[in-house]
Amino acid sequence: MKIAASDYDGTLFRERKISAVTIQGVHAWRAAGNKFGMVSGRDYGMLTPQLEHYGVEYDFVISNNGGIIRDKAGNVLYQANIDKKVLKEISLEPLVRKSFHFAFSAKDTTYLCHESEGSWIMREAKEWDFPITKIAESEISNLVDVHQFSLGFDDAKISAECAAVLNEKFPAEICAYPNAKSVDITPVGISKRQGLETLLKAMNWQSSELYVIGDEVNDLPMITAFGGYTVNTARDEIKSQAKKVFDDVGSMLKFFL
Repeated sequence: MKIAASDYDGTLFRERKISAVTIQGVHAWRAAGNKFGMVSGRDYGMLTPQLEHYGVEYDFVISNNGGIIRDKAGNVLYQANIDKKVLKEISLEPLVRKSFHFAFSAKDTTYLCHESEGSWIMREAKEWDFPITKIAESEISNLVDVHQFSLGFDDAKISAECAAVLNEKFPAEICAYPNAKSVDITPVGISKRQGLETLLKAMNWQSSELYVIGDEVNDLPMITAFGGYTVNTARDEIKSQAKKVFDDVGSMLKFFL
């Protein structure tokens, strides 16, 4: 049995769709007795409706950059947590205040506040029917069981700068991953690499061959740890650390099938 783990945005989902080649590739991979799943910065509730819409079957979902891990039935295998005091402190940082939303990922909902023009959260929530709970900023200090705090900006340079500031100021509490014009903030020690390592142990899959593919900075922990791959639209920074560049996820699956 082989295991393939793919990032979603920019890797599986490209140009606002999942290609027919990739959908067919996933089907053939799983039909051969192998496992396929997602390793994404997105919330589970944001991700799975799109996979189902495109007919992409999966055996596991590692969402929020490793913050929460589920099996194919949606059962939680692992969940991390950011201290609510830290969430509040982060929300008061000047660069964080420039974000056009504060999105807090919990097990069964996404808490949303500080929403302004440019935010895509509610638009996608309405399109894909995933759960959103609106809160006031004063309620951030009351949040529990939040495993990711996500920000959005109109400039990738600002997101990278914001992530750098947060990582320098809160090194013992969180890790901030810049992802294009977004920043995903997880508990320290949480990453896509950690998520995969935790999944393999939980499912007793340690002896299986693992193939990972991604296209952004938050994918580098798993790409470098597992000798992973990327797609041809990734930046040179990512390509330089990948073992091989593929046209799409379907091409990778066909190559290793």
